[in-house]
Amino acid sequence: MASYDSFTDGELASLLLSGDESAFSQIFIRYNGLLYSHAYKKLRNREEAKDVIQDVFALLWTKRHEIDFKSNLTGYLYTAVRNKIFDFISHQTVESKYLGSLQNFLDNGTAVTDHVIREKQIVAIIEKEIAALPPRMRLVFELSRKKYMSHKEIAEELGISQQTVTDQIKKALKILRTKLGLVIYLIFLLNYKF
Repeated sequence: MASYDSFTDGELASLLLSGDESAFSQIFIRYNGLLYSHAYKKLRNREEAKDVIQDVFALLWTKRHEIDFKSNLTGYLYTAVRNKIFDFISHQTVESKYLGSLQNFLDNGTAVTDHVIREKQIVAIIEKEIAALPPRMRLVFELSRKKYMSHKEIAEELGISQQTVTDQIKKALKILRTKLGLVIYLIFLLNYKF
């Protein structure tokens, strides 16, 4: 029997279809280098090109009964390599987009979460200090800052003078500024209406 290297592509393809491992080995020997060069020119990465060629030959063996070579083994192999390269590039694009969106989430998402947590902590500290004010001062302060009532409206509701309301609010702000520290106090001033 003649050696496999003298067989034509058509003969090797026929033998491959019947499960001949030697025919498969000869096809691999004949086309591995050429297909690798083709894949490398497109991908510019040795390992990725090797992976593509390995996938093509693995598919050739496992799907040998389903493949219709139409007496053009070379055309089939180059088309299979081209398709694998497209699949690889498509996968890389999806992976890159996913990693990009994941990085964006990590960069921005955790920052948002961190800010929300810090904001809740600051609000809790502010509320605790407001609750610690003397009862009448706290009432005047909360009507001013939380219910957005004017000094005149507060004075009328509580039956006290506008000057007393103004004094109570000034004292409350002074106490809060002392207890909360400058940074939290400034945040407080930015978030509450005067």
